[in-house]
Amino acid sequence: MELLQNVVQRRLLEVVQRLLDVEVVIGLQGPRSVGKSTLLRTIASDAGVEVLDLDDLVVREEAQRDPSLFVGGAAPVCIDEYQRVPIILDAIKAELNRLQRPGRFLLTGSTRYGALPEAAQALTGRLHLVTVRPFSQGEIAGVRENFVEAVMVDPASVVTSRRSTLGRVDYINRVTTGGLPMVLQRREQDRARWIDDYVTQTLDRDLRELAKIRQRTLMPRLLERLASQTGQILNIAAASSSVGLEARTGENYTRLLEAVFLIERLPAWGTTVRARAGSAPKVHVLDTAIAARLLRLTPTKLAALQPSALTQFGHLMETFVVGELLKQISWSDSVSDYGHWRTFDGDEVDIILERDDGAVVAIEVKSSRRIAGSDLAGLRKLKDALGPRFLGGIALYAGERSYTHEASIHVAPIDQLWTHLQ
Repeated sequence: MELLQNVVQRRLLEVVQRLLDVEVVIGLQGPRSVGKSTLLRTIASDAGVEVLDLDDLVVREEAQRDPSLFVGGAAPVCIDEYQRVPIILDAIKAELNRLQRPGRFLLTGSTRYGALPEAAQALTGRLHLVTVRPFSQGEIAGVRENFVEAVMVDPASVVTSRRSTLGRVDYINRVTTGGLPMVLQRREQDRARWIDDYVTQTLDRDLRELAKIRQRTLMPRLLERLASQTGQILNIAAASSSVGLEARTGENYTRLLEAVFLIERLPAWGTTVRARAGSAPKVHVLDTAIAARLLRLTPTKLAALQPSALTQFGHLMETFVVGELLKQISWSDSVSDYGHWRTFDGDEVDIILERDDGAVVAIEVKSSRRIAGSDLAGLRKLKDALGPRFLGGIALYAGERSYTHEASIHVAPIDQLWTHLQ
């Protein structure tokens, strides 16, 4: 992929601007260096207000001394990295008790709000959270994606005459580049160093602010073990044991890694569906460039036609596709619930998208150039279990053409995610 040269227009910008008309407090949460501050400053500039940057030491010290001084300005009051001074949330609550109206506050944070100490969660019930994810492939290319919106109406719309021109190497490059702005702006040989520094600083700085960690030196190793499970059922006990942590401590540390947006759990969906579905979540590294680096998987290694490389690429590709879908979900109103589906018999579907009316679109991800009938077993099993609720199934693969394989089950190239235009 070429270096990112142009300013990327965030799809979330229009979402946040719309929310300012109805929500009192909006919190933009997401990993460091994902572009939250840029998004915040864009909105602040349009509104003609300043940004209170709590990453600035001088501003932070002043806010700690007199938080109420900073929350009474013109709306929207824009506060960057609010978790650096949690007491400011109490000041916002007091201000809202005096005057509450839509668009009053816009905050950003690099820690999940729910992971803050309970005493700091002063705005529960008044805060609308929006997760800012790495750039989508469409945002990078300047394309307005509509894959999720289209398939939630008609999954068969993926079947078009268009042929994909992307090959295995193209997908490998996209997966190992990810969507973090600072990675996109660097050449391949410079990215590994930046990612190493990013992970180290996140573990050392953000986790120190969030919790006291007795075995801090084991956190990088635990993160690597969890990264090796990306796209798979989360097994905290195995990851913890492999680095010498007790299971309970490993669970606590895993939640901290989620809190700073290095990993995330994809919940199990449909545990009440008749086909005996499991309840264990899958784990995904939030950005595939970080996942590849943690696993020391370079484009050259992934391109090797060896069993281990094929398996690793398959897991990374699933994480990549799930991430792209979640980005589109974040600015779409067409999906009310999502998760992965896996039965105790071993049938599975990588991600399920559900509408408000209960209708479901099921998506399976394959990194191969061809789809065999056996690759669709999970989609068929779910179709039988759901009956009329099953809107359609889609197998996304690295091949070049789209087609209907059988009734209600379709096959399409992975790049339909960002080229699917009606």
